[in-house]
Amino acid sequence: MSETTASVAGAAPTAPTASLASPAGSGAAVAEPVTVTARRRRARMALRGLQVLLALFYAIASALPKLIALPAAVEAFDQLGWGTAGMYIVGALELAGAVALLVPVLQSVAAIALSGLMVGAFVVQLTAFDGENAATPLVLIVPLALIAWARRDRNAELLRLVRGGK
Repeated sequence: MSETTASVAGAAPTAPTASLASPAGSGAAVAEPVTVTARRRRARMALRGLQVLLALFYAIASALPKLIALPAAVEAFDQLGWGTAGMYIVGALELAGAVALLVPVLQSVAAIALSGLMVGAFVVQLTAFDGENAATPLVLIVPLALIAWARRDRNAELLRLVRGGK
């Protein structure tokens, strides 16, 4: 048995792979095969990165101006008639959502809750501010929906914890 045949015959089965082969005779380097496991790992890392970016956005760009009562935030909430109490409540909800996006068991629920908050922001933008920034909440709902769907398996675990089960 040749060395090549022995190494192939003794190889363990692997996951399906996809390779980026160069055209025959092109002289280009052939990329390493990418396994399904590697793709999933990269997808999980990308999703985690998206969660971190959204958490930073909600904590720093959205909640912080409300919680430290920046004049623009105070003016906007006064124009709505919600005052500083409404501003602090919305800021606290956004900050809680940002933190929960980083807690594994809460990720899906946090994304759903923040999506609900964005639906409310969209309605407020349309009705009170003539749609000036109405696209922003809609754009944010898309990655939140992706996170909610991708992390949906954690909902059963959360439910068990809430019910006091194992």
